[in-house]
Amino acid sequence: MFDDVYRRLVGYVGGGEDPADRDDVLAMQMVVRIEKAAPPERRALLIAAAQAAVLVCLDPRAESGGPWAAGLDAWCDARIRKIARRARGKQWNDVQGLWGVTAEVDGAQARAFVPGRVGDVDHRVTRLQIGGTDVDGVLPTDSPVGDRDGLCLWLNPDLEMSVGKTAAQVGHASMLGVGLFSLASARAWYESGCSVDVRRADSERWARLVGEADAGTAAAVRDAGFTEIAPGSMTVIAERTRV
Repeated sequence: MFDDVYRRLVGYVGGGEDPADRDDVLAMQMVVRIEKAAPPERRALLIAAAQAAVLVCLDPRAESGGPWAAGLDAWCDARIRKIARRARGKQWNDVQGLWGVTAEVDGAQARAFVPGRVGDVDHRVTRLQIGGTDVDGVLPTDSPVGDRDGLCLWLNPDLEMSVGKTAAQVGHASMLGVGLFSLASARAWYESGCSVDVRRADSERWARLVGEADAGTAAAVRDAGFTEIAPGSMTVIAERTRV
């Protein structure tokens, strides 16, 4: 039932220590498609990454008793980690058969996989590069407009992150953003495709969003600081909005 996947995300509290053996670390692998001849636009790629991550978590196969449930249960009971890589051509095609969901937005594609032990990740994923994910494009800073209920994922204006790092952060934000919906509205959001937008906040908006996150009316991602940025940095804030 959808109740299972909804409550798994809404009940997530985070924290905890990583196991001593790195191979036992649990992580969601993500792959963004960046073709050399025709790279995607930055915003579209980030939206696709955010959608792919939450679509895996809300998929019927992730419900109790489903084939994805054990992996997601274990991951959400530990420290949530994501690792984003890039693929092109045959590399991209090769990973489509692995458990996960691909999202496509304006020609940009990203795939998120069912979480598992780092030591067990399929070689078709581990051989992909983590670096080299930067693509062109400027994120808008104004408010989204439209008539669809969804999430806007606002990036911290004071942080600079690679596209790969940002893809992982917006993926986490889309998951935490599920807690801003009631069960019924989350189900409707999922059935409509998990509409999200990704934008960069200006300083004034960011200050307001931080206050909303502190009040529990928005959902903030605080990074553990393993790569690129300082531990505890607030990277993305998810706001429920019309998009």
